[in-house]
Amino acid sequence: MVSAVEQMAANTSWAALGKATDLRNRILFTLGLLIVYRIGTFIPVPGIDGAALREFMEGAGQGIGGMVSMFTGGALGRMGVFALGIMPYISAAIIVQLLTSMVPMLEQLKKEGEQGQKKITQYTRYGTVALATAQAYGLAVSLEAGDLATDPGMFFRLSTMITLVGGTMFLMWLGEQITQRGIGNGISLIIFVGIIAEIPAALAQFLASGRSGAISPAIIVGVILGVFAIITFVVFMERALRKIHIQYPRRQVGMKMYDGGSSHLPVKINPSGVIPPIFASSLLLLPTTISTFSSGAATGPVMSWLLAFFGPGQPLYLLFFVAMIVFFTYFYTFNVSFKPNDVADNLKRQNGFVPGIRPGKKTAEYLEYVVNRVLVLGSAYLAAVCVMPEILRDQFAIPFYFGGTSLLIVVSVTMDTIQQAQSHLLAHQYEGLIERSQLRGRGGDKKRQRRSPTRR
Repeated sequence: MVSAVEQMAANTSWAALGKATDLRNRILFTLGLLIVYRIGTFIPVPGIDGAALREFMEGAGQGIGGMVSMFTGGALGRMGVFALGIMPYISAAIIVQLLTSMVPMLEQLKKEGEQGQKKITQYTRYGTVALATAQAYGLAVSLEAGDLATDPGMFFRLSTMITLVGGTMFLMWLGEQITQRGIGNGISLIIFVGIIAEIPAALAQFLASGRSGAISPAIIVGVILGVFAIITFVVFMERALRKIHIQYPRRQVGMKMYDGGSSHLPVKINPSGVIPPIFASSLLLLPTTISTFSSGAATGPVMSWLLAFFGPGQPLYLLFFVAMIVFFTYFYTFNVSFKPNDVADNLKRQNGFVPGIRPGKKTAEYLEYVVNRVLVLGSAYLAAVCVMPEILRDQFAIPFYFGGTSLLIVVSVTMDTIQQAQSHLLAHQYEGLIERSQLRGRGGDKKRQRRSPTRR
């Protein structure tokens, strides 16, 4: 039997978007701020030799042309004011989340509600400034080592650091404004737009390689069909759930006895989202990116060994990539996104239980057992989606980077944004949907309403 909510969702019409003034304003506000972000990616950092930078980027390796440049929307390749992108904020947020699950003081702040969350957000901003400052300094030193600065020295380093850190903080503010007053998650949309903006140029380069004969037409068709197949697979896996049956006992309220209800506890196949691939990719691409910017000036024996065995596409790189994805999937799931002990305690407080399992410790052990088995499939799915594009790029010399991490982000953000837009439409059409779904409400048919007898 179809529930009332499902009936209402099925009757939701996108044609009512023009009448939903609030949703339309939110979409326009979001688009406006995203345009501001794209404009900022073309504003260069002062003190950069533009001709040397263009020449350098044409011959740059995979470190700069890979994931980092894709996530910044090309700002790192143009050395714009948003060259660091929003990645320092994401890294700081993930670190604070992990510390919240391990440090008792931060865990207590999380339980304090809104006030505690404000303090945690403030700590995340402090961490963003610290990470962005360290990355900006390293980038400034690398630019000097690569002879890309017109006037190298302490003044160039300070101006570069101030510009890049200011750009990251401005992006963080843009993301918060989009989340509060726009549609979708602001931070995720900024990364999404950065990835999407680079796809047309990369696709044109890919097709040009096919026209010149560098890549065969069969490979081009195969890659395009493969991308669509992977997108379909990612959508299916991101929506896949393992439902755990939850039973609630009978309860008595006053003189009435209410039957016990039942529900399901949904466990996603991939509870950690795109966090494991982002962490793994960032750590493994760090040596290549540093070496690329320093133009070999800082490449010693250790760095040369790392680049030889841990460069993108190398067997050790792929092996450690898979291992780190699996590790971060389990670590992030059990420490942040799904804590079996907390879930078991919440069920016990609500008088809910898993049939055949005792509440409390036994329930936590059962949940941990189920999640462990689910994560075997989830981590294998993440590893396959992220490693397959790396192998294809190395084997067929595909001249652009659209890896599994970026594809996961694009699909996830698109699904979340569409879901939020549908929620706003559902709220706007609430009255009309009740009538069309033949549900009784305050706007229902007055003829069916019985009037209570008037008391004298």
